[in-house]
Amino acid sequence: MALEAFPPLIADQLHYLLNHSSDSIKIENVRSGNRFNPRILDRFTLVIPYCLDAIKWDVIYNSEYPSAPPDFIFGPDDEDFMPCSSTIAPVDSLLDKALSEWNNQDSTLLLVLIQGLRDQYVAYQRKRVGQVDDDRVKFEISTVLTRKRIEMQMTSGADKPEEVKFAVPLVMDMSVNKLVVGCPWKNEQKIYLQVVYPILRKYESAPSSPRLKLVSSSDLKALFSVVDVKLPPWMDGMCLAEYLPHLEETLERQILEAVSAIVVRRSFVEALTLFLGRPLEADPTFCRKASFLATSGPFPFVVHFFFPTQFPKQQPALMLQSCQHLNQLSEPVKLNLLTDYPWSPRWEVGRMAERLCDFLTDEAVNFKKYCNEALLQH
Repeated sequence: MALEAFPPLIADQLHYLLNHSSDSIKIENVRSGNRFNPRILDRFTLVIPYCLDAIKWDVIYNSEYPSAPPDFIFGPDDEDFMPCSSTIAPVDSLLDKALSEWNNQDSTLLLVLIQGLRDQYVAYQRKRVGQVDDDRVKFEISTVLTRKRIEMQMTSGADKPEEVKFAVPLVMDMSVNKLVVGCPWKNEQKIYLQVVYPILRKYESAPSSPRLKLVSSSDLKALFSVVDVKLPPWMDGMCLAEYLPHLEETLERQILEAVSAIVVRRSFVEALTLFLGRPLEADPTFCRKASFLATSGPFPFVVHFFFPTQFPKQQPALMLQSCQHLNQLSEPVKLNLLTDYPWSPRWEVGRMAERLCDFLTDEAVNFKKYCNEALLQH
């Protein structure tokens, strides 16, 4: 995002915020409130991750007086959120200093201010959830209080029922980053369980089961997709304190299997080299893709392999790309992804590679014909 249109003092604070926030805060809806020069920007909307969703706060500076601290407008559902009120939680000393001793020369203060306000918002939502007239929710809160960094949120509205949402960081006896050789991740990868409880109405006798969803850090998808995880069933009368240990044990086992799958994928790529030679390029860390140069007589083409995390249970997808033919956009002619070919996860990797290359030998003839037809149409 270009910050040049902001006054320099505000731009410095925004630059520090966007580069040092651990919460992946984003800025949108940038606009101007300057009466004399509307090209000078001084207000925007902050998108702050919270409870596996996001909250949006409007931040309003005054470009005519850039040394003044910004004003904040919180979301329409949070009219009762008064962060400087001691009724929520004691005001953090850093937040208090940022509010009372604002120094526009200090580029760190905007981040300090937002982090302090977010901490107050966490306390505000915990208080709201604790006041819900639902015995099950109150019991769940009491059973998970010892867990750290749990976030809660009360949601309601005219067009939606009241619900309480929990975001629970799952605790596993291992570091995913350390399990992957040559891991490129800077931050520790995390997995959360989102739990949504519908608030029980007075006329309802039996509470319904909560809605459960796994959410992970985005980088983790290169190794392990939580979408593929089959969650353990939620039994009648169960609570989070009972459910979480079993889920965490299941995830630990599946992550270890995912790490072992890297070795299998690498072995398969190595087996392909016996038939296709050294790869043009390959993913050295997770072995999720590789590209080889192949020939069918005088016809050269590239084979791209895309490996799912469930390999070898799921076969790789193939894409053939001509080295001689261009389409109307002057791009290399390619085939759509191929997944319909002989495959069994029970085969040894050597046989997998051999059978796949046999398929490629036959498919290359069809691909060359397809390329020639595309050239005639061009």
